[in-house]
Amino acid sequence: MAQKGFDRRAFLAGSAALIGTPALAQNVNGSDTVEIEREISPATRRNISSFRSLDWHPYFNSLNNGAILVDISSRALHFWEASGAYHLYPCSVPLTEDLTRRGRTQVVLKDPSPDWRPTPSMKERNPEWPDYVAPGPDNPLGTRAMHLSWTYYRIHGTHDTRKIGRRSSNGCIGLYNEHIEQLYNMSVVGTQVLLI
Repeated sequence: MAQKGFDRRAFLAGSAALIGTPALAQNVNGSDTVEIEREISPATRRNISSFRSLDWHPYFNSLNNGAILVDISSRALHFWEASGAYHLYPCSVPLTEDLTRRGRTQVVLKDPSPDWRPTPSMKERNPEWPDYVAPGPDNPLGTRAMHLSWTYYRIHGTHDTRKIGRRSSNGCIGLYNEHIEQLYNMSVVGTQVLLI
């Protein structure tokens, strides 16, 4: 099956536009910013330069229901549709190894308008966080969320575009809202997921 070509220069130019544009539209340092995950420090580096296309064969036996591979070290989410069409997205990954889960899971629920509640361990670490955030522009799960078979783990969008390409989450995999909407529309309940 044909694999879509990957033009690194076009991707980097597009990423620069995606990374820069949303910051112009929001005051990320204002009191109205809902910072639910971790603060981004200047020492936290993006990892866009390590993006490369991959073949699905070493990771999956088939593309039934599609396949998502999340590479924690390169901070990239690879998606193969059941037809073999290939998509590559920059993502945020867990901040630390103790928050990181690796292995096989699958999409068990697709949420078109996610709301958010902190997990018990998040609330313990950050008691000042709200108990609930309704769907909308300040929601930490962005515009779409896909629940995995592991409790509390999701692939979701984010309202804070500074996190993409970084170690910045409490365990979930984050995408730009535009990208999670694309992935959400292409994936199904039962899509296989592998985090490495």
